[in-house]
Amino acid sequence: MDPSYFMKQAYREALNAFEADEVPIGAVVVCENRIIARGFNQTEMLIDTTAHAEILALTAAFIHLGSKILDECTLYVTIEPCVMCAGALKWARIGKLVYGADEPKSGFSKFSPSVLHPSTKIEKGLLKDECAALMQDFFRKKRV
Repeated sequence: MDPSYFMKQAYREALNAFEADEVPIGAVVVCENRIIARGFNQTEMLIDTTAHAEILALTAAFIHLGSKILDECTLYVTIEPCVMCAGALKWARIGKLVYGADEPKSGFSKFSPSVLHPSTKIEKGLLKDECAALMQDFFRKKRV
């Protein structure tokens, strides 16, 4: 299946966050060309600073597969993960990380580009304009 299909699904999750007045980041975990888990930021809703889209999607994937190792899976996320999420991806040994837009203020590559597991493949920039625009719209709305 076309990778942009899966990123569009992550983007749908980001729209769920936007509608819930959460920072609009969405994620899906794909295994064997099938979405097995979804997540969107819920830090306000759950009153939990760790309730990032990636963490919630990883937890659902662990439960779905009955394993804490996701080396056969790909995480699609709309925005570059933060260091906390990148650390979780390392421990999960995610096979591949695909993200839309860079996060220059708090993305993992600014602070610790080697935090991911050495075998994790990275692809960035998929639907980056749409992903970045949603974040910009969210924060523009907050400043009004």
